[in-house]
Amino acid sequence: MKRILAVVHVLGFTMALFATTLIVPMVWSIILGDGQLMLFVHAFIIALALGGGLWLGTLRFRAELRPRDGFLLVTSVWAFLPILGTIPLLLYFNGTGHPLSFTDAYFESMSGLTASGGTLLTNLDSLAPTINLWRVTMHWVGGMGIIVLAVAILPLLGVGGHQLFRAETPGPMKEEKLTPRIASTAKALYAIYFGLSMACFLAYRAAGMTWFDAWCHMASTVALGGFSTHDASFGYFDSPLIEAICIVFMLLSGINFATHFNAFRVGSLKAYQRCPEAIPFVVIVLSMGALIGVYLWIMDVYPDLLTSIRYAMFNTVSIATTAGFANTDFGAWPLIAPLSMIMLGMFCTSSGSTGGGIKMIRAMMLVKQTRQEMVGILHPHAITPVLLKGRLIPAKVLASVLAFMLLYGFSIAVMTALMLLSGADATTAFTAVLACINNIGPGLGQVGPADNYFSMNDFQIWVLSFAMMIGRLELFTVLVLFSSGFWRK
Repeated sequence: MKRILAVVHVLGFTMALFATTLIVPMVWSIILGDGQLMLFVHAFIIALALGGGLWLGTLRFRAELRPRDGFLLVTSVWAFLPILGTIPLLLYFNGTGHPLSFTDAYFESMSGLTASGGTLLTNLDSLAPTINLWRVTMHWVGGMGIIVLAVAILPLLGVGGHQLFRAETPGPMKEEKLTPRIASTAKALYAIYFGLSMACFLAYRAAGMTWFDAWCHMASTVALGGFSTHDASFGYFDSPLIEAICIVFMLLSGINFATHFNAFRVGSLKAYQRCPEAIPFVVIVLSMGALIGVYLWIMDVYPDLLTSIRYAMFNTVSIATTAGFANTDFGAWPLIAPLSMIMLGMFCTSSGSTGGGIKMIRAMMLVKQTRQEMVGILHPHAITPVLLKGRLIPAKVLASVLAFMLLYGFSIAVMTALMLLSGADATTAFTAVLACINNIGPGLGQVGPADNYFSMNDFQIWVLSFAMMIGRLELFTVLVLFSSGFWRK
């Protein structure tokens, strides 16, 4: 019980820290004069009281966290922070006379914090601006992970964060550090994240967005989230320049932030050449965008090749990077095109990026492992180590990747079955689970880009909320808590 209370102590601090992000919509409410200031003040007080109460109430149980405590804390944070995220949504919609259920608000908040981007809200253009701002603020905070921010501060409280960083960091190569101290690593990642965010914000503004739209879409783009302030998403702007800027920053955000840091530190682009994921990621995504564009032109979806390339490239990059924006209803394209895009979203982004999915590095390891097995069949006595950029991949890492893929496939199958049993059609059930577990946002069918998750019933919403959480934390971090061995002394 003392170990659990030690976890609750840090959870309370993280919740209190998260409450301070409500200051962002408070400031914007003053600037815009949208009349929502007191709503966010009340939400701030409630969230701070909940987090601060847990922190102060368990102050005497403060202790250094063990590895298993890190997994419990990370899962608890991603389960409880969305509850705080629901507070402004519930206060706002209850005040408009169109109340939002806690289930729906939790889904929206989970989608925001996991940078998934699936929404069940409609008439976004008519919402109070700061409500849309709060949605994308959750994207920005969740993009790199609130835990990474907490890791930079927890050492000041006498609580180390290495275990938390290993549990939160996406990808199989978790032991690598950018700097000798884990707190410095977290700060370095956030410095890159903040710099990329500011560059994106100014680029959007220069391209013609308002200051408010530029801020909101910056938060959503760099986090690879997908929330927008408009129902039409990027189709609202109908601007090739804005779409091109978005493509650039989606690609940058889909690359490992450690690679950005190393490139900045040495002042050379060679860091991207040394990264095993960066170049394959960019080449595959852009190549598929071009191929889909040519295919749409051949199928007469668009009248000319240039228009086809424009729409295909934007939406392919968006879905492949798990951002989830749209500038047209790609669900109306021939099925092979949007399905290929969703499949790209399953593996394209790099580990250590803000994207979701199984990550490019795992896919590359699987391909190399498959090739090794085929060589072994032909040459039983040959020694064929699995290498990645000249580095030997340990058997332990390969085994963990294979286990991850088994669990990944099993999780998709189980949740798709639950969606089917609860009444969803096959296309909607399968693509909704894929979209949520890979943190993509829109799927196909009833959850396509022209629709959203509004038609899902409460049971389906909870299944998909769980899918977003385990996808964000890469399955093992959450599912290990359901093993009996985790709770044994």
